[in-house]
Amino acid sequence: MNPTMDLPTVRKNAVDKLTRACRVCTQCNGIACAGQIPGFGGVGAGSSFIANVEALAKRKLNLRVLHDAGRPDTRTSLFGIDLSMPILGAAVAGVRVNRMDGITELELAQAMIGGSRLAGTIGMGGDGGDPEVFEATIAAAAEAEGIAIPVIKPRAQDAMIERVLRARDAGAVAVAVDVDAAALVNMALLGQRVEPKTAEQIREIVRAVDRPVILKGIMTPEDAVIAAEAGAAGIVVSNHGGRALDHTPGTADVLPGIVRALRGGSRVAVLVDGGVRSGVDVLKMLALGADAVLVGRPLAVAAVGGGADGVRLQLEEYAKQLHVAMMLTGCASLADVTGKVLFG
Repeated sequence: MNPTMDLPTVRKNAVDKLTRACRVCTQCNGIACAGQIPGFGGVGAGSSFIANVEALAKRKLNLRVLHDAGRPDTRTSLFGIDLSMPILGAAVAGVRVNRMDGITELELAQAMIGGSRLAGTIGMGGDGGDPEVFEATIAAAAEAEGIAIPVIKPRAQDAMIERVLRARDAGAVAVAVDVDAAALVNMALLGQRVEPKTAEQIREIVRAVDRPVILKGIMTPEDAVIAAEAGAAGIVVSNHGGRALDHTPGTADVLPGIVRALRGGSRVAVLVDGGVRSGVDVLKMLALGADAVLVGRPLAVAAVGGGADGVRLQLEEYAKQLHVAMMLTGCASLADVTGKVLFG
């Protein structure tokens, strides 16, 4: 770890390097980069990316200070791993296609996975049309002694199974499929076939690997129920950061309905991403029913600007903000974070 590095330095470094992929806006809300794919923007008009941010912004919190929750505990457990915080590093990859200057594919994977581990949590690694992307994820997962979750594109089934088994052999604690990438522009640009997955195909993937299988890209109660019935151990409520389909709702808007659909004995872990930019946003997502959240773009910026230490610093900053937000809403532990902290 680099004790002299701080977040302002990380951000300045990223501004200098990410000139083609991201403007590193003060407020990362999808407006300035709308339609910029390749790059960090949202697809089309960028409305899905923008909706993610707006769906969180409209939620307000009940400020409470007359209680005994003076030392909030942000620790949790997920897929058998004890975590310091309910915040995971999302899978961000594809440095060439996304024009991420100043970092290699392997360095990005190492920063996202290794930096998350340094912060006491789990990072995800990506897959993509460039074979180097998945190779970097597998290498970084092995370096992290399996404290990583490779996220695999919904390729043709044989290719999917092959990658799932490689993730298992690298020791990954879980594997994920980003089913919301079924028509992803970046994959099409590189001539890679991706497709929607049926319930039986998901069952086949679950049977093939002795690890928890997570489906990322669930945006409706119907798909959540199908995922649970097919044997998924977890889902990620996600519209692929607004990069899959234009004009979808924000994830915070659909999350409560999905959580309700999975009640009644389901053991499926519910994760969510989309527009999370602070520990306060994390608290809101937890209050809406999530077990944990994923953060993508801000950690990618931190990775470019500061490597694994940059990712660690950003995650630790979010954890500090979550700690304060829990204290000021009367929550001593994550179990206390319920709908009661939300106003209205």
